Amino acid sequence: MMILIAGPYRSGTNNNLELIKKNMNRLESMALPIFRKGHIPMIGEWVANPLIESAGSKEVGDDIFNEIQYPTAHRLLIKCDAILRIEGDSKGADQDVEIAKKLGLKVYYNLKEIPGAK
Repeated sequence: MMILIAGPYRSGTNNNLELIKKNMNRLESMALPIFRKGHIPMIGEWVANPLIESAGSKEVGDDIFNEIQYPTAHRLLIKCDAILRIEGDSKGADQDVEIAKKLGLKVYYNLKEIPGAK
């Protein structure tokens, strides 16, 4: 399965880059365990951040950022088989879960719930 990892990225950071990096580290800490279970981990920011930079964004939360950030995750969900929603308040991650449910994707809330690949 390709599994989108969703959780806080900007939430609770007041756009402080150090706090955003901590959130990103937390998201990325889920990737290797998913990979080791035989799946492909995906994080929306892995795709969105280079696009945002290429488009000329000057700061987190500017118009360019907003044009690309959430739509990237939503487009990725169409290609994913499941989503892992990690803990923490996040409007974007909550939106991702709602979209995943509408698409009929499996929603996991803990790494332990994710089965190994067959």
